[in-house]
Amino acid sequence: MIDIELPSVPPASGLTRGFAACLASVTEVSVSELPLPDGDLRHALGAWRTWLAEHGSGLVPIADPARFQWAGWWIAVVENPDITGARAAQEEREVAALAFGTPPGIVLSPQSPALLGRATKGLSITAAYAVSSLDPVLHPAQSTQNLLGNVEGLAIAPRAEAPMQLLETAQAYAGRGLHGDRYAAGAGTFSPRAERRPGHDLTLIAAEVLDELAATGHALDFADARRNVLTRGVDVNALVGRTFRIGEVVCQGRRLCEPCVHLDRLSGPGLLRPLIHRGGLRVDILADGEIRLGAPIEVV
Repeated sequence: MIDIELPSVPPASGLTRGFAACLASVTEVSVSELPLPDGDLRHALGAWRTWLAEHGSGLVPIADPARFQWAGWWIAVVENPDITGARAAQEEREVAALAFGTPPGIVLSPQSPALLGRATKGLSITAAYAVSSLDPVLHPAQSTQNLLGNVEGLAIAPRAEAPMQLLETAQAYAGRGLHGDRYAAGAGTFSPRAERRPGHDLTLIAAEVLDELAATGHALDFADARRNVLTRGVDVNALVGRTFRIGEVVCQGRRLCEPCVHLDRLSGPGLLRPLIHRGGLRVDILADGEIRLGAPIEVV
């Protein structure tokens, strides 16, 4: 949920109310449920830390927000590009904004909507915070029945930012990727620069997500999504941590392939927000094989 409502509590500053709207979005509660004390942001942060602790979470300051990279939500205090001049009050000069993705971009800014879609790298950020669980225990994935689907599209790009090429068949190589693709060659935008890291061999995205985007006015072709495999019928998010087959190719789901401002820049503005948690799956290839259009996808 992304809540764009600013709470109407006059004693609280505009910055405090903007931060409250961002925090409500992150925690997926109504903004009216947040404590909102009188005064500036500093007082409100103390109240929110107590409230979050009661719900098993904390509010962690980010030491270097200009260089921060994290495929999740975080809240930034940004110098307002709409306000200039030394006479502007401190509370007028700063706004709260919600960032997401790696590299990150702004997905919510109730006080300054002009910031939406902007990369955080080019902003003047004075402070930033991430909401983090106080309990780091990793719980095993629940058993899910009928994780079945099929391949509806295949695509590769020979180099970073090159147009995606649609295929009918593709050769997959364990620990590398698809033949002819930039990630198999170690030449993708996010290819590890040193040793190999999990989750860079293959990317999937669900056709159902693209259908929903088109129905809501955010049409995105499969090629413009810049993923390798278009699926139909299977919940790709549920494949995280699971071993499965795409045709004869054995794969391991690693993590969600979250959207970022890089995709927003290449394929058109306005994609970052609607693709949050729906941008697909990052996959390791465990055994060589061929993938064809129509190939079944099933959990091993």
